[in-house]
Amino acid sequence: EELGKQILLPSDIVVADAFAADANTQIVPVDAIPDGWMGLDNGPASTAEQKEALSDCKTVIMNGPMGVFEFEAFNKGTFGLVDILADLSKDSGAITIIGGGDSVAACEQSGRAGDMSHISTGGGASLELLEGKILPGVAALADA
Repeated sequence: EELGKQILLPSDIVVADAFAADANTQIVPVDAIPDGWMGLDNGPASTAEQKEALSDCKTVIMNGPMGVFEFEAFNKGTFGLVDILADLSKDSGAITIIGGGDSVAACEQSGRAGDMSHISTGGGASLELLEGKILPGVAALADA
């Protein structure tokens, strides 16, 4: 708040009674996860809120999926965010940076990887670079 920034957290969540592709699922408010169930994806209201919050962004960095996108029942939040970012890049000229192997895989599986500005499997390294750390590979190039 002090910096005038907002952290957008999910308002609804897809929950399951097991960590399995064929688990029973339901969509619940984030504060109403039933006992014994686990959150495995963003819900549709959360995805709509993300779309609204990101609609006027000029640069967006994605570093990690929203849910267990490897299971079809839990891929809608991740693929929804990928679609939001791809549309921002393609339609509005926003810079979209995708970092990390799982994020890259999600973009490729969704068919929208080609609509992103930059994709890198180096998720942790990307975050360290943004943090201001000197990356050994970049330092070696600078010293060459």
